[in-house]
Amino acid sequence: MQSEDFYLLHSEMCKTISNPKRQAILDSLRDGELTVNEIREKTGIAQANISQHLSLLKDKGVVVLRRHGNNSFYSISNKKIIEAYDLISEVLKDSLFIKNKTIIDSIEQDL
Repeated sequence: MQSEDFYLLHSEMCKTISNPKRQAILDSLRDGELTVNEIREKTGIAQANISQHLSLLKDKGVVVLRRHGNNSFYSISNKKIIEAYDLISEVLKDSLFIKNKTIIDSIEQDL
């Protein structure tokens, strides 16, 4: 069993990545670093909004920033973050499949 402090840190990490816009940002960064403008193009999120989310993600250690000249490049700090994101996505897809199958089976029984 983990300590209370560990659970608090774990909860904070989950809160950080639970926002749908932050998830879209992380998903856009899965293949490597991008500028804010490239993230905007991939996600359709307004640049000011992206900057706010990236600032929080950076403060929480989820993404890292690399500056080169006038450009700022963001990348995911640890590939396990995307692995966790993908694992949760698989669980969600499995859950939706089971739910949909249950609904279809129920409808077929009523026919």
